[in-house]
Amino acid sequence: MVETEDEMRAPATVEEFRLRLAEVLDDLPKRLRQCADYIAANTDRIAVSTVAELAAGAEVPPSALMRFCQILGFSGFSEMQRLFREAYSPGFPDYSTRLKNLRAGEAGSPAALLAEFVEAGRLSLEALAKQTDEAALGRAVEVLTAAGTLHLVGFRRAFPVSSYLAYVLEKMAVPAMLHGGLGKLTHGHALRPGDAVLAITFAPYSEETIQMAAEAAARGLPVVALTDRMTSPLVRHASVVLTVPEVDFGAFRSLSATIAMAMALAVAVGTARGGA
Repeated sequence: MVETEDEMRAPATVEEFRLRLAEVLDDLPKRLRQCADYIAANTDRIAVSTVAELAAGAEVPPSALMRFCQILGFSGFSEMQRLFREAYSPGFPDYSTRLKNLRAGEAGSPAALLAEFVEAGRLSLEALAKQTDEAALGRAVEVLTAAGTLHLVGFRRAFPVSSYLAYVLEKMAVPAMLHGGLGKLTHGHALRPGDAVLAITFAPYSEETIQMAAEAAARGLPVVALTDRMTSPLVRHASVVLTVPEVDFGAFRSLSATIAMAMALAVAVGTARGGA
């Protein structure tokens, strides 16, 4: 039997929160959908923001945000915020806190840090090998191979991945354009019919990346999403989704698996275009 709104249990973990959000997303009216889109893209802000601040970010009245919390099963905003303060925010401390935590432990020597990051990379790559959706990978290569220009969108943590992809594709003579917000410039106007977008973002998700993916999808361009889970807000704008697991150490997350996936895409596309 389907739970009513009054009977619905509040999500107990952040992962349950994301699953619940994915379940209700398609049935939400416009203002609540705005809440959902903004919250999904800015989950790192929930623990430290007020209702008014989040509502302003979503461009809705605070009452709409409160209603959104209740639809997800929370009694109100305070209960939702408590979940993120207890479970989510500790996972993404600022960099000074991360370094302080490492110094407080016994893993702060350069050799020990190297060993830990090597192990995190190994575990990430092993998980990628086991979990990759080969059919989705094949579709992604087909989409990117057929495109006129590839638009590589990756901000913040994903920027090293997208910038290296731009370098590799340029060496293989594959037309590609890097979008990374350098100089706070945006280049959405460069999207043209026949192009495709490769968008890369991981929690806490880049709002800029999601916005560009949404703009591309609205123009009818295919979007290949490279992200961490199927509940990522990037998924709803994507033609093809590739999920990549990454293990972190000391809240510093590896990019080993992401780079491996990106390189596989680039070389496969370059090979296919070369053989065309």
